[in-house]
Amino acid sequence: MKRLTRVVLAVAFGLAAEARGAVVSRIVVDGAINPAVAGFIQESIARANDEGAAALVIVLDTPGGLLTSARAIVKDILAAPLPVIVYVAPSGAGAGSAGVFVTMAAHVAAMAPGTSIGAAHPVGGQGEDIKGTLGEKIENFTASFSEAIARQRGRNVEWAIKAVRQSVSAPADEAARLKVVDFVAKDIEEVAARADGRTVDVGGAKQTLHLRPLELRDYEMRFSQRVLNVLADPNIAYLLMMAGVLGLYIEFTHPGVLFPGIAGAICLLLAMTAMQVLPLNYGALALIVLGMGLLVAEAFLPTFGVVGVGGAIALILGSLFLFDSAGDEVQVARSLILGAGGGLAVFVLLVGAWIARRRAEPGRLGAEGMIGAVGVARERLAPVGTVLVNGEYWTAEAEHDIDAGLPVEVTGVAGLRLRVRAAAGRAR
Repeated sequence: MKRLTRVVLAVAFGLAAEARGAVVSRIVVDGAINPAVAGFIQESIARANDEGAAALVIVLDTPGGLLTSARAIVKDILAAPLPVIVYVAPSGAGAGSAGVFVTMAAHVAAMAPGTSIGAAHPVGGQGEDIKGTLGEKIENFTASFSEAIARQRGRNVEWAIKAVRQSVSAPADEAARLKVVDFVAKDIEEVAARADGRTVDVGGAKQTLHLRPLELRDYEMRFSQRVLNVLADPNIAYLLMMAGVLGLYIEFTHPGVLFPGIAGAICLLLAMTAMQVLPLNYGALALIVLGMGLLVAEAFLPTFGVVGVGGAIALILGSLFLFDSAGDEVQVARSLILGAGGGLAVFVLLVGAWIARRRAEPGRLGAEGMIGAVGVARERLAPVGTVLVNGEYWTAEAEHDIDAGLPVEVTGVAGLRLRVRAAAGRAR
């Protein structure tokens, strides 16, 4: 009787579990491959495994990104303790460049209709081909990396190599026909249906996928990961750096304003945070620092623009190569460099020219501001008397006697007494 009860309970629990469905975790990667995305995928794999998910689905749409981050993701997927499914979606999406490696590394790779995959040739920071021995080394390494992934997952090795060496691409239907991916599916439900029952290699052991009926559990990036994901865009990082420099420049040239200095410091710290995860060229950063130093110096040195022009050139050159790391598709848009960097340089030069011009003008406040002022004698100066200058009455001493009512010009200030002379052309 007890044995019968246990059998009935086991069957009941089994039927309940089957009715509840297979829990599949899902994350969405929509954008460039960067350290924030790599960290998110690593955490999601661990979390899905801890929560007993049947698989982790990565819905992917990426133009590419950092090769270093793609390698980290591939390593995590290949060593994952549960099946990882990469689904290139929605229609119109793509798995370009670094996304090729992530897709091919999956235990199951699927694509939505109207998507594409390919063009994984490594390029420099400005999108240009990498010339010489360095370019050859990077291409050979990336091709072997792609080949190794394809061999381990039983995918089209020849196409994987061509995607790197010849930048070939393929739409979804052709990718499935060439065995670059496993199949084409219109939605996540069809992905689960077609993957259900497949046997995959998970950590060196064969495992059969049981994904029906499907129960999805979505994971989102943590707030810090979302912030880092935004900051990891080189254009955002560059804009933050330029805004920070501008804010601090305004604060230094106009002490006490406070807001530009505070905002500039925050922007610079955010830019520094982004630069920790981007392939920063320190030589280019040094050029930018030198350029800003020369632009600031232009406001205090009588160089007639020579130092300022040199600073502007250094700033622009540094900006062009700031994230120029061979093999990574990370670059600042040149239009942004000319707009933000060039605009900042022009602004600083104009402010410096204005400060230099103001410095050359005679003082307008205090004792210096009185020199050259013209007033009128309120009584006869013989040689001491009262004059009216700038609406104020002063005791004045004249070089020669001056009658009341005649204009006088201030030539000096001694304490609270002015030294004056008859105004030009009107002296007696």
